[in-house]
Amino acid sequence: QVQLVESGGGLVQAGGSLRLSCAASGSSFSIKAMGWYRQAPGKQRELVAFISSVGRTNYAGAVTGRFTISRDNAKNTVYLQMNSLKSEDTAVYYCNSWPSEYVWGQGTQVTVSS
Repeated sequence: QVQLVESGGGLVQAGGSLRLSCAASGSSFSIKAMGWYRQAPGKQRELVAFISSVGRTNYAGAVTGRFTISRDNAKNTVYLQMNSLKSEDTAVYYCNSWPSEYVWGQGTQVTVSS
């Protein structure tokens, strides 16, 4: 069973940056498309970005141009570089395959103060 451990969240001022990491166990990581998702209070979980097994990326409109997803298959890790953060980016961020098929991890809290 693949386990996902997210890290790198925190409190940041609007306009700041954070880099999230997601470490995945399991040998199937390199062949899976992986995604970053987020869930804000009172809202449904939504896809923020995904990256294919060969590195092709796609972003939600709200983060295009500000967020960058990347992966290191040798380390079984996927990253999310978040720049120009806005208060509306405040949420718990999760990683999972895309489409999601693994058990969700704990996520990492990102709070952007205005």
